[in-house]
Amino acid sequence: MARMYKSRKGKSGSSRPNVSEAPAWSNTDKDAVQSLILEMAKSGLSSAEIGTVLRDKHAVPNVRLVLGKRISQVLAENDMTGAYPEDLMNLMRQAVGIINHLGSGNHKDIHNKRALEITEAKIRRLSNYYKGEGRLPADWRYKRDELRLMVE
Repeated sequence: MARMYKSRKGKSGSSRPNVSEAPAWSNTDKDAVQSLILEMAKSGLSSAEIGTVLRDKHAVPNVRLVLGKRISQVLAENDMTGAYPEDLMNLMRQAVGIINHLGSGNHKDIHNKRALEITEAKIRRLSNYYKGEGRLPADWRYKRDELRLMVE
């Protein structure tokens, strides 16, 4: 979301190759990959961290090519997802960090006040999306006072 709040064009990145099946060198054992995902989720890793570990240590470059579904779908089928979606929770943790910074004697830090406003705007926009998708209750509201309770 860099372009919404900056005058620059944003950060470019590489795109994933367009392939429909897993490479020959990769681990394609469905049961092993699924058990690895569930084991890592029990140890407290997020779906993004699980994907990185599978890529780097277990030769699974893309879980969707092996299982036919995303890591978050595997976790949802086994009731291992959190109360809030992962990206929304990451933004709320970021907001808590900024609030802690501003509250600990840095109340004149105007740059982080602006960063908090931007982060809260992202949270509100994302929550509207998840309300429409049905992943958040329709009456859910972002409240800065209750934020610390939601994150912990």
